[in-house]
Amino acid sequence: MKGSGRLLALAALLLASGGSAIAATGPSAVDTPPACVEAQTATPPCVDKVDPPDWWIDLPSPMLLFHGTHLAGAKFSISSQGVSISSSQISANGHYAFVWLSLKGAGPQSIHIRVTASGGSISVPFRFDRRTSAPHAGFSATDVMYLIMTDRFADGDPSNDPQPSERDLPRGWHGGDFRGIGQHLDYLQQLGVTTLWTTPVYDNDGGRQAYHGYSATDLYRTDPHFGTMGDLRQLSDDLHRRGMKLVLDTVPNHVGAAHPWATDPPTPDWFHGTRADHRIASERFQAVIDPHATREQWRDVTEGWFANVLPDLNQENPRVRQYLIQNVIWWIESTGADGLRYDTFPYVGRAFWQDLDRELHGLYPGLTTVGEIFNPNPVITSYFAGGVVHAGVDTGLSTPFDFPTYFALQNAFSPHDGATAVATPHDGMAGLEDILRDDWLYPHPERLAIFLGNHDTVRFLSQPGVSVADLKLAFALLATLRGMPQIYSGDEIAMRGGEDPDNRHDFPGGFPGDAANAFSAAGRTPEQADVHDWVASLLQFRQHHPALATGAQQDIFFDESAFIFVRTSDLQKGCGVGRGEHYLIAVNSSDQPREVKLDLDHTALEGCRGFTGDIGSSSVLHATGSELTLSLAAKQAEIFAAR
Repeated sequence: MKGSGRLLALAALLLASGGSAIAATGPSAVDTPPACVEAQTATPPCVDKVDPPDWWIDLPSPMLLFHGTHLAGAKFSISSQGVSISSSQISANGHYAFVWLSLKGAGPQSIHIRVTASGGSISVPFRFDRRTSAPHAGFSATDVMYLIMTDRFADGDPSNDPQPSERDLPRGWHGGDFRGIGQHLDYLQQLGVTTLWTTPVYDNDGGRQAYHGYSATDLYRTDPHFGTMGDLRQLSDDLHRRGMKLVLDTVPNHVGAAHPWATDPPTPDWFHGTRADHRIASERFQAVIDPHATREQWRDVTEGWFANVLPDLNQENPRVRQYLIQNVIWWIESTGADGLRYDTFPYVGRAFWQDLDRELHGLYPGLTTVGEIFNPNPVITSYFAGGVVHAGVDTGLSTPFDFPTYFALQNAFSPHDGATAVATPHDGMAGLEDILRDDWLYPHPERLAIFLGNHDTVRFLSQPGVSVADLKLAFALLATLRGMPQIYSGDEIAMRGGEDPDNRHDFPGGFPGDAANAFSAAGRTPEQADVHDWVASLLQFRQHHPALATGAQQDIFFDESAFIFVRTSDLQKGCGVGRGEHYLIAVNSSDQPREVKLDLDHTALEGCRGFTGDIGSSSVLHATGSELTLSLAAKQAEIFAAR
């Protein structure tokens, strides 16, 4: 989620709630017990929710959170082989009970937890299973990640659509779902996508403007608009059968304003503050990284309520911390996910991230994580990367999203005044180098997730002055710079869109009645086909040439309109037999031809005398000894194989 410039507007939108007329279907509806009701007379205890709803025998012993009524003074007991209760604690109002289980030699089984209070007793079923063999493979620089906002991609199951339809409402539920995504995996794979990131799948309780998934009302259910847990698991399995990966969007910073906890929290300090008395979230990340700052200076970041309405979870509370860590584990196990995207990363204290990472990597050594640090300054972004200790804590984050490079690319192709402009010493392409030279700040710059836009930004093609030719140049850089490319659904077909919600239009062809189908080559406009085919050619070329994904990078020329660099497995060896691939990438963003002279001595291309154009065809090279002259056509990107 994005902070700058949108907090007040977002606050108003989040306060607008209410149910959409929708028939809940599948296990997420059928398995939900009726809500408990307070009674004035002595009645048996009632339990209408247990989090987590099930668990696995070969995972750490869980803490269960019971919700219901008449739980005050209740005793909990189990008669089971290998499962026992180690302790319990009940909230003052009798609505919640924390029950810590102990697993010792337990096998897969269904158990019944007896809850006994003054008014009687009840039995609550619970299930332990054996873990699945999902790969949890993680993503890396060899992958291409594709961001899908589930509600806006494709409608594969009309039965879970809102009635009446809300497609004419920019912030309504449009009908996209897990099945719709699964029906278009051929399209994604042919484009060159290897990893799918979906926006949050949590239940948002049908909130009128909660289609995005970031206003959770139940952290243990999929939203019925998106489909059932079975549908999500089917999508995961289908991806894995293709050798593709699934990344889930995870939000441990806050819950939705309509979450039941907002008015009835499990403990008095479940949140940082209360609905009536709380701090407002600040994006002054400088205070968080400042070793000389006072606690008061950074508390608004880590303890403030996002948009002034989203209840900020108190991860310093051990019960909240365990609840959230278990929740992440539950989703990984339930879906077979390969990685996680962490929302609003700087707004959560570093110690929580360290605890979560330690737990996850003990269970899933291959799983990887990427965090949202929405800031143009690499000093700030790098502070949150894992692999280095700051303030006594290593967050363990596999990589941040490379927002500084995003802003630099935006500035290079659309220089304009405004809050989003990144401050660099130089303009244009040289400004991109200003950012890249700070890669030393990151423990692993080769892991950075680079992108041209996402669901919180203006579409790249709608930035002031940006043309389709500029978009294609930006994609050429995205496919060849160090790091892992991340593409926002629709950018590959030249979709346009301003600020939210204009940047969240439906993918054409994904919904019944669409006039055109951009999933099909025959259904694309000439402009869509031009960009799509260019992106596909870049990604497929990258996939077949490892140096472009995992090789080192050396930048050998840059000015306001040109950027020329090398990708190779070894920067020290130059060209020669057995020295691996060497690629020269040249981009001219000017609307005029450019001639650039390069001296290849003392570069990664030393000894290279032959150059073959693999991508692009309008530039000319002349090599004389160690000197290379490139005649670059206007608005042109080229990839040359050097030998």
